[in-house]
Amino acid sequence: MGAIEGLLAFAQTRPRWSRSAALNGFMEAIARSRALAGRAPREHTELLARCLRTTARHLLAWGRSTEALPLAQEAVAVSRSIGGGSLVVCLHTLASVQEALHRYSDAAAALAEADAVPPDED
Repeated sequence: MGAIEGLLAFAQTRPRWSRSAALNGFMEAIARSRALAGRAPREHTELLARCLRTTARHLLAWGRSTEALPLAQEAVAVSRSIGGGSLVVCLHTLASVQEALHRYSDAAAALAEADAVPPDED
């Protein structure tokens, strides 16, 4: 496990009373993965998408869907170059955030796009 994955895992284990510390950890993981993806996109774009998606999911769980939306949107944008499972998971996260914001047609469009993504080739 790399340093960013460790930071992301640590942020996810923070106690409920320490959401601000967890959010700080998530944001640090995003910042670090953005820097890595900027230098070596092929190696680190999927990591960036995962950091964005994970942070968006936690914000959504904490009732902060408005804050989760731009992260979920960025996760989809970043994962488009990867495609496959990564894009599908990001689109599902985006749809969940959009549903929480009562943007049902946008959520349906994200889910329809996810259904149309070709499977990963192994």
